[in-house]
Amino acid sequence: MRRVFSSLWLAACFACASLLATQALAKEAVPMAQEPEVEARLVKIAEELRCMVCQNESLASSHAELAEDLRREVRDLIKSGKNDAQVKEFLVARYGDYVLYRPEVKPLTWALWFGPFLLFLIAAVGLVGYLRQRRQAMPAPAALSEAERARAEQLLKD
Repeated sequence: MRRVFSSLWLAACFACASLLATQALAKEAVPMAQEPEVEARLVKIAEELRCMVCQNESLASSHAELAEDLRREVRDLIKSGKNDAQVKEFLVARYGDYVLYRPEVKPLTWALWFGPFLLFLIAAVGLVGYLRQRRQAMPAPAALSEAERARAEQLLKD
């Protein structure tokens, strides 16, 4: 019994020590922008932009250093009076259409927008052709002779 209590006491001490260590290592939260309107616009724009390091995360949710730099740059552009479209144009000019989660529909991005539909259409046409060819290649079912038919009826009756 004494062993159980000492084990529980030791586990409680480890739990408290790990909690204190976690609190000691926690970083201070990054302060929001001084102007809430600027921060709201930054979040709205950053959710539509792709992090160039993480690639599958938005600029708003990425913790990469480049993402922090880009958010700072976007914040500065907003403070200088640029609208959302001008901010996006600046980043596209610098990093290309890849920085946008939803790039504009233009000849350069047609493959991105229409490629999946074209591949689906090609696959559907190929599948229909394959199924028709397969159906034509299948032999017609052979007719049963009278003896086989009688045998089948006998088996069904039993």
